[in-house]
Amino acid sequence: MPYELVPVFPHTPEVDAIHPFGKIPAMRHGDLTLCESRAILYYIDHAFPGAELMPRDPIGGAQVEQWISLHNTAIDPLLLRQYGVGYIFPGTPDGSPNRTMIEAALPNMPAHFAVLDGAVEKTGYLVGNSMTLADINMLPLIYYMTKFPESGEMLGRSVNLEDLVRPDDAAQDRGRHNPAADARTNLKHPLNRHPRA
Repeated sequence: MPYELVPVFPHTPEVDAIHPFGKIPAMRHGDLTLCESRAILYYIDHAFPGAELMPRDPIGGAQVEQWISLHNTAIDPLLLRQYGVGYIFPGTPDGSPNRTMIEAALPNMPAHFAVLDGAVEKTGYLVGNSMTLADINMLPLIYYMTKFPESGEMLGRSVNLEDLVRPDDAAQDRGRHNPAADARTNLKHPLNRHPRA
């Protein structure tokens, strides 16, 4: 699906015109404007040809919704909103990492990585045998976790989960496919534009 990425910050006129609270992501397709990842992904999945990102069978669809909910209610609040924000928006006088926020999150993080690692162990995906909205929803968060020291180290110990985000051939070397490569080549996922250093 061809698209144009417009790099803008939250609360800019371009974003405010689409999102009532000035947040990203936001999209425009013809006369349609949408905000919030879930709504955008739903539209893309239903409006364009290609592999179904949300299984139409009730079990697969419910499992995808379950992972999206787990991401939104438990995984993202800890890994990004607490731990990641301690690095990205530390709120410290000198802009250095907020060690109080980071240290408070660290004890709970291994369990989150273990759950995710176990979930992708069998097929390399969170649900079923192909990429779904559950994986697409989770990939950016896990990718960003590769950028911080403690989470990067934890991710390095989560072999199955690491396969989900590595842009190299490590997964294939272990006889597995690489969902991150699928995302970059088949879905034009943002991981394609932000390779790991």
